[in-house]
Amino acid sequence: MIRLENVCYNYPDGTPALRNIHLAIRKGEYLGIIGRNGSGKSTLALHLNGLLKPQKGKVMVKGMDTGEYSKIREIRKTVGIVFQNPETQFIGRTVEEDLAFGPENLCLPPTEIRKRIDRALDEIKLQKYRYHSPKALSGGQGQCVALAGILTMEPECLVFDEVTSMLDPDSGEAVLKRIKKLHEKGKTIVYTTHNLEELHSADRIIVMDRGRIVLEGEPEKVLPDPYLRDIGLTPPSLIELAENLKTHGIEIPWDKTSSPSSFAEEICRLFLKT
Repeated sequence: MIRLENVCYNYPDGTPALRNIHLAIRKGEYLGIIGRNGSGKSTLALHLNGLLKPQKGKVMVKGMDTGEYSKIREIRKTVGIVFQNPETQFIGRTVEEDLAFGPENLCLPPTEIRKRIDRALDEIKLQKYRYHSPKALSGGQGQCVALAGILTMEPECLVFDEVTSMLDPDSGEAVLKRIKKLHEKGKTIVYTTHNLEELHSADRIIVMDRGRIVLEGEPEKVLPDPYLRDIGLTPPSLIELAENLKTHGIEIPWDKTSSPSSFAEEICRLFLKT
């Protein structure tokens, strides 16, 4: 669906942000991108719908080159981005006005705009806040409104750039559950984070460091990799615990490391079995 070919990009001071990135994102995939601050993951995310253009190489979205101005509108209908701070995306005085902004720019008829707003509000379970100011909502609710604003554009691919970093744990978990449901409904998901705890549900993970992809694979292979510590990333605590137990002959299945409750259930099962 999206292909990056030898993509390079430097910050204004000349520091390399992306170095010779080759990456293919498949339709329907849930791709996690992890790395420390400054690793290049957000810069990569901004290239996926043409908000940034590669200084070398190219980014192709369903065969459309992000470097071609005439293709940008169609590319941004295909790939939507939800940012770290939802307030940077708020336009309207009310949630409804904010959600209408994108479809109105697509010159859709009012009846279609209303249908899309209704569907998006149903998706995020915020119908009762339709006439509230988006800036008056909680951080988690505001992030869901930003997501709904992208959903009204009906993109095939959703890119989430550090969307839980400003949220409390409960709000962050609620946003992650909604993202997972969108993936289950067929959306292509690209999710950037420095928090490895959030990527257990991904189909594939790429690890970035200093503008390069340094590790890639399925979560069960990438998340326990000791190399993560070498580049300043802390493996998920449950996976670390599972790896330590493995050295003592106790095997915890991968699917049981997704949450404390499932991990505890497996420990109890093993204890009762013995």
